[in-house]
Amino acid sequence: MTAKNDPQTSPQTVSDHTMTTTTPTPRLPPPEKPEAIRTRFKVIAAFWAVIIFLGFPIWWKTTSIYRASLPVPDMIDWADGKTCRPVFPLEIRVETPSLPDADAQNLLRSTQHTLDDLNEFSAHHLRLKLSNEDPDQPPAADAADTALTVRLLPQDDLASPRVALHHDTTQLDVFYPPSQIPPPSASNSPLSTFIADELQLLFAEEKAIIAQVLSDNNIPGAPTSPDLAESVTRRLRRSMKYADTYHLAFSLFTPGASPSSWDIQAAVHDYITPVLDAFSPISNFTVDTQVQLYATSSPTAPPPEYDETHSAWTLKKDDLSAFINAAEWPLSPSIGPGPTINFILYIPSPSQSPLVVKDSLATSWIIPQWGGVFLLNPPNHPTHLTKETLGPAFMTFSHQLLTLLGAPSTPPPLPLRLQTLTRVRAASLLLSASSTMGSLARLTESLPQIPIPATVATSVSTTLSHLSSACDHLRHGQFQAALASARVAEAEAERSFFEKSMVGQMYFPDEHKVAVYLPLLGPVGVPLIVGLLKEVKKVVSAWKERRR
Repeated sequence: MTAKNDPQTSPQTVSDHTMTTTTPTPRLPPPEKPEAIRTRFKVIAAFWAVIIFLGFPIWWKTTSIYRASLPVPDMIDWADGKTCRPVFPLEIRVETPSLPDADAQNLLRSTQHTLDDLNEFSAHHLRLKLSNEDPDQPPAADAADTALTVRLLPQDDLASPRVALHHDTTQLDVFYPPSQIPPPSASNSPLSTFIADELQLLFAEEKAIIAQVLSDNNIPGAPTSPDLAESVTRRLRRSMKYADTYHLAFSLFTPGASPSSWDIQAAVHDYITPVLDAFSPISNFTVDTQVQLYATSSPTAPPPEYDETHSAWTLKKDDLSAFINAAEWPLSPSIGPGPTINFILYIPSPSQSPLVVKDSLATSWIIPQWGGVFLLNPPNHPTHLTKETLGPAFMTFSHQLLTLLGAPSTPPPLPLRLQTLTRVRAASLLLSASSTMGSLARLTESLPQIPIPATVATSVSTTLSHLSSACDHLRHGQFQAALASARVAEAEAERSFFEKSMVGQMYFPDEHKVAVYLPLLGPVGVPLIVGLLKEVKKVVSAWKERRR
């Protein structure tokens, strides 16, 4: 049988099918209430208000870098040599007790003219001045330092002039025959030429040293002979770098048990203290001593060889650098802030005594920029070294100290050598402090994020003030005052350049700041920025709807 469609039920079936296949419309969330929108906006605005008006000012205040104002153009001018060119006018007093004033003035004028013709170094010149002042009257406060006193003494039995230099003062005696006094009409005379030549020879090494110092700082110097220039260069390489304070360490080393004591206080007092007192205007000194028994020589050093010709044990000159046993001998490289100058007194064992340097048979040598060594070979190898036994060694140490401190080898009198060293140190410190000012100025300009504390600005101001004072003192021939000002300028310049807070910031680049801030601000900043953008977008959309 075939089923027939029921006409009454068929529409209902179709209708049910239609209703079951239709997708219902999703229910939208209810619209936000105006109060909720305003609350959300206020919350976001409150966060940003706290960030902008409280957080950002606090961050800016606590992380801002203080940069004190520095006179950078003045610092650069000092470094470039535009503000000051060191000059050295040496005042030489001439005493003429046996000459009338007219003859003395004429001789002085002709000698000065000859000196000016011989001088090829404009920065270093000699100025002659008659000494007609009362010796009991104190010099004026602004008077130039007297570099040398020349005393002219007539002597009838002389055929030609001669000179005699005092070894303990700054006086030069010139003995001359009375017939060589130039007449008033003469522009030159043999006596004037002789005096000028002697003065030029007396200060030749000083001129070469100052020319070398200026040349090292890109300032033109004077032409010097190759031999003298080489000697000056070698001497400067052996000397210590200038320091305000030096530490002297005197050490007694012996490979055995004796000698175990020495009269070090008396030896230092008699031989070293006078030199230190003379150097007191230039540098300060401290003295330390020690005794080291069973101090064997360096294992890498070749043993001494016995020389039958001289009946002595000898060390080769090439082996002297390995003589110091730095690994086992207690030699401190530095005591305190200043450099240490070591002086070693070595007593060889009786089986290797006497001990000398081969070929030259010397018993002492200098280690450049370090110190000196003396080989003492006392008879009978005593257990105690007296002051008399130590005399030759400490006399040598005093000469080595002069060399290590940069004193020139000529002229022989120590006062004249110290005056030369005063002028050299004043020039070198002035140029060094000026160079430091230029380096500091370039550093602060190349690193704009580096802090500049107020102490640095104060040190820079003090440095520039004392540099100006030192330059003025040099120009007026007041070299002791120039050195005092230059020492202060150098100390303040070093203090400002090596300020701890500045040095630390030199090694703290901006990448470190990003690495610190990003993990902290990222999780907080992203939601705030996204929320702010959404609110701005809604405000813009609402504004567009209102305009339609």
